[in-house]
Amino acid sequence: MQRLLIGVGATVLLIGLAWPWLSRLGLGHLPGDIRIERDGFTVHFPLTTCVLVSIVVSVVLWLFRR
Repeated sequence: MQRLLIGVGATVLLIGLAWPWLSRLGLGHLPGDIRIERDGFTVHFPLTTCVLVSIVVSVVLWLFRR
């Protein structure tokens, strides 16, 4: 359990440090992402981005388990 928590913490730290470069990739603005703008509020659901990130994480985890 300790190794898992340390691994999750290190991953969150690395993503936080890399965020300025990751934001330039355009994630969250892909075709298929849902964005609703009305007077007074905006709803944004990055559906395509979530699917893409899920596939990448699944492949990375599958490669680490081999």
